[in-house]
Amino acid sequence: MDTGADPRSQRERMLAGDLYRADDPELVALARRAALLVQRYNSTAADRPEQHEALLRELLGAVGEQVVVRPPFYCDYGSQIRLGDRSYLNVNAVLLDVAAIEIGADVQIGPNVQLLTPHHPLDPEQRRTGWEAARPITIGDNAWLGGGVIVLGGVTIGPDTVVGAGSVVTRDLPAGVLAVGNPARVLRPLAG
Repeated sequence: MDTGADPRSQRERMLAGDLYRADDPELVALARRAALLVQRYNSTAADRPEQHEALLRELLGAVGEQVVVRPPFYCDYGSQIRLGDRSYLNVNAVLLDVAAIEIGADVQIGPNVQLLTPHHPLDPEQRRTGWEAARPITIGDNAWLGGGVIVLGGVTIGPDTVVGAGSVVTRDLPAGVLAVGNPARVLRPLAG
């Protein structure tokens, strides 16, 4: 595969979900910007909610009303994360937003949850030479992800779905179900 013949920038490739190189100077600068904002966010005193909100709005692509993100919080770029109204992210949320991460309204995310959009090629030479790609993650309105849940790239979790603590979500989950395990499997529908 001749990945060098593509005329697009590495950022354009990344945003398209195609193979790209994260060590590209433009992407390194964007990641550094995010890292500095994340550092400021995480070190801001708990009695400064207005400063937390301003930093979050500067860092992320979109932030709804009455959103709570408890520090510490971690992300790659920030600009690809969209948080819906009244969503809550507990401590140690890791949102690796190489691809878009869309979190709906009224979503509850437990402590130590990881939303991981990046993936690396199976081909060892592509990995060795630094190529990677990503797939988006979408979390529907009123979903609840228990503590320690891991969601892989390319996954959509439907509205009103509950994912049990410690589960690893590798495939889409429909609306209004309880899912648990590794890999997460639907146990039953939830009464509306």
